[in-house]
Amino acid sequence: MSGSRPLIVVLGEHANDRPPHLEPLEGRVDLRFTDADGLAGAVRGARGLFLWDFFSTAVRSAWEHCEDLEWIHVAAAGVDSLLFDELRDSDVTVTNARGTFDRPIAEFVLASILAHAKLVHESHRLQQQRLWRHRETHTLVGSRALVVGTGAIGREIARLLRAVGMEVRGAGRTAREGDPDFGTVVASGALAAEVGWCDHLVNAAPLTPATTGLVDAAVLRAMRPTAHLVNIGRGASVVESDLAAALAGGLIAGASLDVFETEPLPQDSPLWDAPGCVISAHMSGDVVGWRDTLARQFVANAERWLAGEPLENVVDKQLGYVPGGAS
Repeated sequence: MSGSRPLIVVLGEHANDRPPHLEPLEGRVDLRFTDADGLAGAVRGARGLFLWDFFSTAVRSAWEHCEDLEWIHVAAAGVDSLLFDELRDSDVTVTNARGTFDRPIAEFVLASILAHAKLVHESHRLQQQRLWRHRETHTLVGSRALVVGTGAIGREIARLLRAVGMEVRGAGRTAREGDPDFGTVVASGALAAEVGWCDHLVNAAPLTPATTGLVDAAVLRAMRPTAHLVNIGRGASVVESDLAAALAGGLIAGASLDVFETEPLPQDSPLWDAPGCVISAHMSGDVVGWRDTLARQFVANAERWLAGEPLENVVDKQLGYVPGGAS
Protein backbone atom coordinates (compact mmCIF):
# COMPACT_ATOMS: atom_id res chain seq x y z
CA MET A 1 0.00 0.00 0.00
CA SER A 2 1.34 3.39 -0.94
CA GLY A 3 0.59 6.97 0.02
CA SER A 4 -0.53 8.01 3.48
CA ARG A 5 -0.86 5.45 6.21
CA PRO A 6 -4.15 3.55 6.12
CA LEU A 7 -6.66 4.23 8.88
CA ILE A 8 -7.96 1.35 10.96
CA VAL A 9 -10.80 2.02 13.38
CA VAL A 10 -10.97 -0.05 16.56
CA LEU A 11 -14.48 -0.42 17.96
CA GLY A 12 -14.52 -1.15 21.68
CA GLU A 13 -17.18 -1.28 24.35
CA HIS A 14 -16.11 2.25 25.26
CA ALA A 15 -13.90 4.83 23.56
CA ASN A 16 -10.89 4.00 25.73
CA ASP A 17 -11.23 0.24 25.32
CA ARG A 18 -7.88 -0.44 23.67
CA PRO A 19 -6.67 -3.93 22.80
CA PRO A 20 -3.18 -4.92 23.94
CA HIS A 21 -0.23 -5.83 21.71
CA LEU A 22 -0.86 -3.29 18.93
CA GLU A 23 2.74 -2.00 19.04
CA PRO A 24 3.84 -3.77 15.81
CA LEU A 25 1.37 -1.57 13.87
CA GLU A 26 2.66 1.74 15.24
CA GLY A 27 3.98 4.01 12.49
CA ARG A 28 2.47 1.74 9.83
CA VAL A 29 -1.22 2.50 10.27
CA ASP A 30 -3.27 5.20 11.93
CA LEU A 31 -5.43 3.72 14.68
CA ARG A 32 -8.62 5.47 15.74
CA PHE A 33 -10.47 4.20 18.81
CA THR A 34 -14.19 4.58 19.29
CA ASP A 35 -17.29 3.14 20.86
CA ALA A 36 -20.57 2.35 19.12
CA ASP A 37 -21.94 5.88 19.55
CA GLY A 38 -18.93 7.38 17.80
CA LEU A 39 -18.52 4.81 15.04
CA ALA A 40 -20.37 6.73 12.31
CA GLY A 41 -17.96 9.64 12.66
CA ALA A 42 -14.84 7.60 13.32
CA VAL A 43 -15.21 5.25 10.36
CA ARG A 44 -15.15 7.98 7.70
CA GLY A 45 -12.07 7.39 5.55
CA ALA A 46 -11.17 4.14 7.32
CA ARG A 47 -9.98 1.22 5.24
CA GLY A 48 -9.96 -1.26 8.10
CA LEU A 49 -12.25 -1.90 11.07
CA PHE A 50 -11.41 -4.06 14.07
CA LEU A 51 -14.45 -5.16 16.08
CA TRP A 52 -12.88 -5.58 19.49
CA ASP A 53 -16.45 -5.27 20.78
CA PHE A 54 -17.27 -8.43 18.88
CA PHE A 55 -21.00 -8.58 19.62
CA SER A 56 -21.64 -5.02 18.49
CA THR A 57 -24.29 -4.40 15.83
CA ALA A 58 -23.18 -0.78 15.29
CA VAL A 59 -21.71 -1.32 11.82
CA ARG A 60 -25.17 -1.58 10.27
CA SER A 61 -26.21 1.87 11.50
CA ALA A 62 -22.87 3.40 10.43
CA TRP A 63 -22.77 1.65 7.05
CA GLU A 64 -23.47 4.75 4.94
CA HIS A 65 -20.19 6.21 6.25
CA CYS A 66 -18.11 3.16 5.35
CA GLU A 67 -17.40 4.12 1.74
CA ASP A 68 -13.65 3.47 1.99
CA LEU A 69 -13.86 0.29 4.06
CA GLU A 70 -12.00 -2.73 2.67
CA TRP A 71 -11.69 -5.09 5.61
CA ILE A 72 -13.46 -5.89 8.89
CA HIS A 73 -11.90 -8.20 11.45
CA VAL A 74 -14.15 -9.58 14.21
CA ALA A 75 -12.55 -10.75 17.46
CA ALA A 76 -14.94 -13.71 17.66
CA ALA A 77 -15.64 -16.94 15.83
CA GLY A 78 -19.31 -16.07 15.20
CA VAL A 79 -20.13 -13.15 12.91
CA ASP A 80 -23.93 -13.27 13.11
CA SER A 81 -24.05 -9.99 15.08
CA LEU A 82 -22.18 -8.23 12.27
CA LEU A 83 -23.64 -9.48 9.01
CA PHE A 84 -26.45 -7.68 7.20
CA ASP A 85 -27.55 -7.62 3.56
CA GLU A 86 -25.62 -4.53 2.46
CA LEU A 87 -22.39 -5.87 3.94
CA ARG A 88 -22.94 -9.31 2.42
CA ASP A 89 -23.40 -7.75 -1.01
CA SER A 90 -20.37 -5.44 -0.70
CA ASP A 91 -16.71 -6.01 -1.57
CA VAL A 92 -15.66 -5.64 2.07
CA THR A 93 -13.67 -8.64 3.30
CA VAL A 94 -14.67 -10.03 6.70
CA THR A 95 -12.28 -12.12 8.79
CA ASN A 96 -12.82 -13.68 12.20
CA ALA A 97 -11.04 -15.28 15.15
CA ARG A 98 -11.30 -18.83 13.88
CA GLY A 99 -8.90 -21.14 15.70
CA THR A 100 -8.64 -19.13 18.90
CA PHE A 101 -11.46 -20.85 20.73
CA ASP A 102 -11.35 -24.39 19.34
CA ARG A 103 -9.48 -26.18 22.12
CA PRO A 104 -10.91 -24.21 25.07
CA ILE A 105 -14.47 -24.81 23.87
CA ALA A 106 -13.76 -28.50 23.23
CA GLU A 107 -12.44 -28.81 26.79
CA PHE A 108 -15.56 -27.07 28.10
CA VAL A 109 -17.78 -29.52 26.21
CA LEU A 110 -15.82 -32.47 27.59
CA ALA A 111 -16.11 -31.03 31.09
CA SER A 112 -19.86 -30.59 30.65
CA ILE A 113 -20.30 -34.16 29.45
CA LEU A 114 -18.14 -35.52 32.27
CA ALA A 115 -20.00 -33.48 34.88
CA HIS A 116 -23.30 -34.85 33.57
CA ALA A 117 -22.12 -38.47 33.34
CA LYS A 118 -20.40 -38.41 36.74
CA LEU A 119 -23.30 -36.64 38.50
CA VAL A 120 -21.04 -33.80 39.63
CA HIS A 121 -23.81 -31.20 39.81
CA GLU A 122 -26.11 -33.60 41.64
CA SER A 123 -23.34 -34.32 44.12
CA HIS A 124 -22.94 -30.61 44.76
CA ARG A 125 -26.67 -30.24 45.43
CA LEU A 126 -26.56 -33.16 47.86
CA GLN A 127 -23.51 -31.66 49.56
CA GLN A 128 -25.39 -28.42 50.10
CA GLN A 129 -28.07 -30.48 51.86
CA ARG A 130 -25.42 -32.49 53.78
CA LEU A 131 -26.81 -35.70 52.30
CA TRP A 132 -24.61 -38.77 51.80
CA ARG A 133 -26.18 -40.73 48.95
CA HIS A 134 -24.27 -43.38 47.03
CA ARG A 135 -25.09 -43.52 43.33
CA GLU A 136 -23.76 -45.14 40.17
CA THR A 137 -22.36 -42.97 37.39
CA HIS A 138 -21.80 -43.59 33.68
CA THR A 139 -18.61 -44.19 31.73
CA LEU A 140 -17.89 -42.15 28.62
CA VAL A 141 -16.36 -45.14 26.84
CA GLY A 142 -18.77 -46.20 24.13
CA SER A 143 -21.23 -43.39 24.77
CA ARG A 144 -22.33 -41.40 21.75
CA ALA A 145 -22.10 -37.72 20.85
CA LEU A 146 -23.66 -36.01 17.86
CA VAL A 147 -21.91 -32.71 17.18
CA VAL A 148 -23.93 -30.19 15.17
CA GLY A 149 -21.51 -28.02 13.24
CA THR A 150 -18.57 -29.45 11.30
CA GLY A 151 -16.31 -26.39 11.36
CA ALA A 152 -13.08 -25.99 13.30
CA ILE A 153 -14.70 -25.91 16.75
CA GLY A 154 -16.91 -28.92 16.05
CA ARG A 155 -13.92 -30.86 14.78
CA GLU A 156 -11.81 -30.13 17.83
CA ILE A 157 -14.75 -31.27 19.99
CA ALA A 158 -14.98 -34.48 17.97
CA ARG A 159 -11.27 -35.21 18.31
CA LEU A 160 -11.28 -34.66 22.07
CA LEU A 161 -14.42 -36.74 22.65
CA ARG A 162 -13.02 -39.57 20.56
CA ALA A 163 -9.82 -39.44 22.62
CA VAL A 164 -11.77 -40.41 25.76
CA GLY A 165 -13.47 -43.31 24.04
CA MET A 166 -16.72 -41.80 22.85
CA GLU A 167 -18.37 -42.55 19.51
CA VAL A 168 -18.86 -39.33 17.56
CA ARG A 169 -20.85 -38.29 14.54
CA GLY A 170 -21.26 -34.86 12.99
CA ALA A 171 -24.29 -33.04 11.65
CA GLY A 172 -23.76 -30.56 8.84
CA ARG A 173 -25.28 -29.14 5.70
CA THR A 174 -24.48 -32.26 3.66
CA ALA A 175 -24.59 -35.90 4.76
CA ARG A 176 -21.47 -37.90 3.97
CA GLU A 177 -19.29 -40.79 5.08
CA GLY A 178 -15.56 -41.06 5.64
CA ASP A 179 -15.06 -37.68 7.27
CA PRO A 180 -11.60 -37.53 8.92
CA ASP A 181 -12.93 -36.30 12.28
CA PHE A 182 -16.55 -37.41 12.42
CA GLY A 183 -16.62 -40.53 10.28
CA THR A 184 -20.33 -40.18 9.57
CA VAL A 185 -21.86 -36.75 8.98
CA VAL A 186 -25.65 -36.61 8.91
CA ALA A 187 -27.75 -33.79 7.50
CA SER A 188 -28.57 -31.21 10.16
CA GLY A 189 -31.77 -30.45 8.27
CA ALA A 190 -32.99 -33.91 9.28
CA LEU A 191 -31.80 -33.66 12.88
CA ALA A 192 -34.98 -35.09 14.41
CA ALA A 193 -34.41 -38.31 12.50
CA GLU A 194 -30.83 -38.62 13.80
CA VAL A 195 -30.78 -37.57 17.46
CA GLY A 196 -32.17 -40.85 18.78
CA TRP A 197 -28.69 -42.29 18.16
CA CYS A 198 -26.85 -40.10 20.66
CA ASP A 199 -26.42 -39.77 24.40
CA HIS A 200 -25.11 -36.20 24.08
CA LEU A 201 -26.21 -33.67 21.49
CA VAL A 202 -23.66 -30.85 21.15
CA ASN A 203 -24.55 -27.69 19.25
CA ALA A 204 -21.39 -26.06 17.87
CA ALA A 205 -22.96 -24.54 14.76
CA PRO A 206 -22.70 -20.90 13.71
CA LEU A 207 -25.96 -18.99 13.71
CA THR A 208 -27.41 -18.89 10.20
CA PRO A 209 -30.99 -18.99 8.88
CA ALA A 210 -30.60 -22.78 8.66
CA THR A 211 -29.50 -23.19 12.28
CA THR A 212 -31.87 -20.69 13.91
CA GLY A 213 -34.37 -22.68 15.97
CA LEU A 214 -32.74 -25.93 14.86
CA VAL A 215 -33.19 -27.70 18.20
CA ASP A 216 -36.92 -27.44 18.68
CA ALA A 217 -39.72 -29.50 20.20
CA ALA A 218 -39.57 -32.08 17.40
CA VAL A 219 -35.85 -32.67 17.91
CA LEU A 220 -36.18 -32.79 21.69
CA ARG A 221 -39.05 -35.30 21.49
CA ALA A 222 -36.89 -37.52 19.30
CA MET A 223 -34.00 -37.59 21.78
CA ARG A 224 -33.51 -40.35 24.33
CA PRO A 225 -35.01 -39.63 27.77
CA THR A 226 -31.50 -40.14 29.16
CA ALA A 227 -29.93 -37.71 26.68
CA HIS A 228 -28.02 -34.52 27.46
CA LEU A 229 -27.88 -31.34 25.37
CA VAL A 230 -24.79 -29.10 25.30
CA ASN A 231 -25.06 -25.69 23.62
CA ILE A 232 -21.87 -23.70 23.07
CA GLY A 233 -22.86 -22.43 19.60
CA ARG A 234 -25.49 -19.73 19.67
CA GLY A 235 -28.53 -19.41 21.91
CA ALA A 236 -30.95 -18.84 19.06
CA SER A 237 -30.18 -22.29 17.64
CA VAL A 238 -32.24 -23.75 20.49
CA VAL A 239 -35.90 -22.89 21.04
CA GLU A 240 -35.60 -22.13 24.73
CA SER A 241 -39.28 -22.49 25.56
CA ASP A 242 -39.28 -25.94 23.96
CA LEU A 243 -36.16 -26.91 25.90
CA ALA A 244 -37.58 -25.72 29.23
CA ALA A 245 -40.73 -27.77 28.57
CA ALA A 246 -38.71 -30.83 27.58
CA LEU A 247 -36.64 -30.67 30.76
CA ALA A 248 -39.70 -30.11 32.94
CA GLY A 249 -41.47 -33.01 31.29
CA GLY A 250 -38.54 -35.41 31.51
CA LEU A 251 -38.19 -35.75 27.73
CA ILE A 252 -34.41 -35.37 28.15
CA ALA A 253 -32.23 -35.78 31.23
CA GLY A 254 -30.27 -32.56 31.20
CA ALA A 255 -28.78 -29.58 29.41
CA SER A 256 -25.51 -27.66 29.75
CA LEU A 257 -26.04 -24.20 28.30
CA ASP A 258 -23.38 -21.54 27.76
CA VAL A 259 -25.24 -19.37 25.21
CA PHE A 260 -28.75 -17.93 25.16
CA GLU A 261 -31.15 -16.01 22.96
CA THR A 262 -30.90 -13.03 25.33
CA GLU A 263 -27.71 -12.44 27.30
CA PRO A 264 -27.49 -12.06 30.22
CA LEU A 265 -30.19 -14.68 30.67
CA PRO A 266 -33.28 -12.89 32.04
CA GLN A 267 -34.09 -13.51 35.68
CA ASP A 268 -37.54 -14.80 34.75
CA SER A 269 -36.27 -17.44 32.32
CA PRO A 270 -37.62 -20.89 33.22
CA LEU A 271 -34.22 -22.34 32.36
CA TRP A 272 -32.75 -21.15 35.66
CA ASP A 273 -34.86 -23.70 37.56
CA ALA A 274 -35.35 -26.34 34.87
CA PRO A 275 -34.51 -29.88 36.09
CA GLY A 276 -31.05 -30.98 35.03
CA CYS A 277 -30.18 -27.61 33.50
CA VAL A 278 -26.70 -26.15 34.09
CA ILE A 279 -26.10 -22.52 33.10
CA SER A 280 -22.83 -20.71 32.46
CA ALA A 281 -22.32 -17.12 31.32
CA HIS A 282 -21.07 -17.45 27.70
CA MET A 283 -17.57 -18.35 28.85
CA SER A 284 -16.76 -21.68 27.20
CA GLY A 285 -13.94 -20.28 25.08
CA ASP A 286 -12.67 -17.61 27.43
CA VAL A 287 -9.57 -19.11 29.02
CA VAL A 288 -7.01 -16.93 30.78
CA GLY A 289 -5.15 -14.90 28.14
CA TRP A 290 -7.85 -15.13 25.48
CA ARG A 291 -7.93 -11.38 24.85
CA ASP A 292 -4.17 -11.35 24.29
CA THR A 293 -4.55 -14.13 21.73
CA LEU A 294 -7.35 -12.26 19.94
CA ALA A 295 -5.31 -9.06 19.75
CA ARG A 296 -2.22 -10.81 18.42
CA GLN A 297 -4.33 -12.62 15.83
CA PHE A 298 -5.66 -9.28 14.57
CA VAL A 299 -2.15 -7.81 14.38
CA ALA A 300 -0.91 -10.81 12.38
CA ASN A 301 -3.75 -10.40 9.90
CA ALA A 302 -3.20 -6.62 9.73
CA GLU A 303 0.43 -7.25 8.79
CA ARG A 304 -0.75 -9.50 5.95
CA TRP A 305 -3.18 -6.81 4.86
CA LEU A 306 -0.45 -4.17 4.84
CA ALA A 307 1.81 -6.45 2.80
CA GLY A 308 -0.93 -7.20 0.29
CA GLU A 309 -0.90 -10.87 1.26
CA PRO A 310 -3.99 -13.10 1.50
CA LEU A 311 -5.84 -12.69 4.79
CA GLU A 312 -6.48 -15.62 7.10
CA ASN A 313 -9.93 -16.70 8.29
CA VAL A 314 -11.90 -15.05 5.50
CA VAL A 315 -15.63 -15.45 6.16
CA ASP A 316 -17.96 -16.50 3.37
CA LYS A 317 -20.48 -13.73 3.96
CA GLN A 318 -23.30 -15.66 2.33
CA LEU A 319 -22.71 -18.75 4.49
CA GLY A 320 -21.87 -16.79 7.61
CA TYR A 321 -18.68 -18.63 8.55
CA VAL A 322 -15.21 -19.59 7.33
CA PRO A 323 -15.63 -22.64 5.07
CA GLY A 324 -13.23 -25.57 5.02
CA GLY A 325 -13.36 -26.83 8.60
CA ALA A 326 -11.66 -30.11 7.70
CA SER A 327 -8.39 -28.49 6.79
